[in-house]
Amino acid sequence: MSSFKRLADAGDLTGKTALVRVDFNVPMENGLVTDDTRLRAAVDTVQTLRTQGAKVALLAHFGRPKGERVAEMSLAPVAGAFGKVLGSNVSFIADCKGDHVKAAIEKLEPAGVILLENTRYYAGEEKGDPELAKEIAELGDIYVNDAFSAAHRKHVSTAVLASLLPAYAGVNMEAELDALDKALGTPERPVLAVVGGAKVSSKIDLLKNLVTKVDSLAIGGGMANTFLAAQGISVGKSLCEHDLADTAREIMQVAEQNKCEILLPVDVVVAKDFKAHAENRTCAVDDVAEDEMILDAGVKTVAKLVAAMGASKTLVWNGPLGAFELTPFDKATVAAAQAAGIRAKDGKLVAVAGGGDTVAALNHADAACDFTFVSTAGGAFLEWMEGKALPGVEALKA
Repeated sequence: MSSFKRLADAGDLTGKTALVRVDFNVPMENGLVTDDTRLRAAVDTVQTLRTQGAKVALLAHFGRPKGERVAEMSLAPVAGAFGKVLGSNVSFIADCKGDHVKAAIEKLEPAGVILLENTRYYAGEEKGDPELAKEIAELGDIYVNDAFSAAHRKHVSTAVLASLLPAYAGVNMEAELDALDKALGTPERPVLAVVGGAKVSSKIDLLKNLVTKVDSLAIGGGMANTFLAAQGISVGKSLCEHDLADTAREIMQVAEQNKCEILLPVDVVVAKDFKAHAENRTCAVDDVAEDEMILDAGVKTVAKLVAAMGASKTLVWNGPLGAFELTPFDKATVAAAQAAGIRAKDGKLVAVAGGGDTVAALNHADAACDFTFVSTAGGAFLEWMEGKALPGVEALKA
């Protein structure tokens, strides 16, 4: 991924206008932003452009207005919130195209920042409409994409604009792409992937791609139950997609052909009730009673996984190893995440993780800060792990 264009390649930007795609689809309550993580993530790119003398016009979506002007989905309240995070005034205009928007941008001083209205107010945004793209492109001199989380969409603001203006990756996008390249593009081997979560059905493409790319694949969570059952092991009343047994066996066969070792649980924590603090016991995977369900991996499984980390140079992680939301069925996820974090912090492991539940699990384990990189881009991260080309990234290639 080293061939994409970066802000360092943009040259002198004095007096120019940068159209910057950011992810401002933030949680809000009663008109107030309740979590400014995504706002803070945009600061480095905006400040970099400002120090180079550029005007900054921010493009973003909010919610799913489906081409209609939905008042509750206006980005107006976000302008003030981002201004506080940025430590500078951020103006707002209730549109993202047209002469009145162009005039508002022209009035900005160099290094001025303006947030444009929700791009999804226009139906053409999600359709990648070239006419809408031309109208928006007229507002700027360069295009900067700093929203990896939307890079899997071929929308006007995430991909099409890059074909009409000189296009560059923002600071966050650059960091994300560099991290992903280290994880699966040109990784230092051996590479270990950890994939957990509830269902195999949601990650079939991911698993099929990984077994051709990594040296070892550890499967945990409810997904592991399907693989165990596919080998004739009884998993009691555990969450299990028995109808995907053939798919699981196919994945294991492809793994064997590609010399990828599959690591499945050897012991598990079981309970009769799916609730926090349920009475539980640890047993071998072939000792699960019919009225029990697997809710976590056991200590032997964790030890085996930690040993695999010790033998690896690169780790890619997606999904928890058990029902980490319920105490004490978070122990395997916490222990494994902390072990990975320690190795990454010590410089012994490049540890890259991503996906919604993954971020929550690593934060729960207080290990996210020790990983080499943690992506907050759910859908885009998963599609990248599946080996799919991301339109927003492809558009930035040099």
